[in-house]
Amino acid sequence: MRGAGSLLLTLSLLVACHAEPPRPAPRRVDAQTSGASRPTASLPVSTSAPVSPTPSASSSGPVDAGASKWPATELTWAYDKTPVGRMVVVVSFPRTTVRLPVLIALHGRGEALKGVDRGARGWLDDYAIGKTQRRLQQPPLTRKDFEGFIGRRRLAAINTSLGERAFAGMVMVYPYTPDITAPDQRGLDDAKPFGRFLIEQLLPRVYRETPAIGTAASTGIDGVSLGGRAALLVGLEHPTKIGALGTLQAAVYPHERKTLTVRGRAAKKANPALRLRLLTSSGDFYRPAIGGLSKAWKKAGVDHQHIVVDGPHSYGFNRGPGGYEMLLFHDRALRGLPTL
Repeated sequence: MRGAGSLLLTLSLLVACHAEPPRPAPRRVDAQTSGASRPTASLPVSTSAPVSPTPSASSSGPVDAGASKWPATELTWAYDKTPVGRMVVVVSFPRTTVRLPVLIALHGRGEALKGVDRGARGWLDDYAIGKTQRRLQQPPLTRKDFEGFIGRRRLAAINTSLGERAFAGMVMVYPYTPDITAPDQRGLDDAKPFGRFLIEQLLPRVYRETPAIGTAASTGIDGVSLGGRAALLVGLEHPTKIGALGTLQAAVYPHERKTLTVRGRAAKKANPALRLRLLTSSGDFYRPAIGGLSKAWKKAGVDHQHIVVDGPHSYGFNRGPGGYEMLLFHDRALRGLPTL
């Protein structure tokens, strides 16, 4: 009997070790965001388990005539050969009677490690961006929509903005994002091949095969963590091909500040109308580096927004503030409207 009891205990421990970890409670910062766990080379992978997107109950809200509606049409494009190897891109756009801006949205390092096929679906499957789009068209939003990571003032400002102008939506482009996150091994130029694929191969096809407006001024790029780093590097390299460049918790490092400031100044000189935004959060371990970059940009005269919102560096942030802030910024910026 003693042997049987030991066997049962062993089996119980094995099951517990492989069980899916619980989602983080609101406003709780993951252990990996502490100073002791701050990254030095490659980006960390969020410890919060991703969940599949699920529809959220919502109230009715104003929608512009001819505005976009969800669910969206979804396309998957596979490329056997690109400057960065095999590539998969998922493209989605809502049912609409009007032409739409384009947003290239880049995922984080956790999805890069899943491989090309699964990684390209990061925003859709892991960050629940479909739910975010539906809720933006059905305000008012609640703290629950943001996974609890939002203060009353920010929530009120977002709902006021949505009350004044409905979220119209964009053609969303989700490429697989290669891992270019280790500054001790790779330089800031490592994103150049990826940028050439996005600008020279992908965007022309998006303009041809979707209801895109199809101009540089109506095209944006953004991303979270690794994706924020990639968006920043690609956007500053091709400033005349986009109208807005945003980042969410971008993986940047203090020693890169000088070079990124030189590139930021050059980008604004090439395209003075380029809208720039650096967004970080209260529990983001890249917050000090992003804040330092913002200060350097201000000193150098690089006009931009620097926003600090609530939340940790986690999947919960991506499903909450990250997705909402990204979509709202570009929905307004790419239409030449004021942003929050």
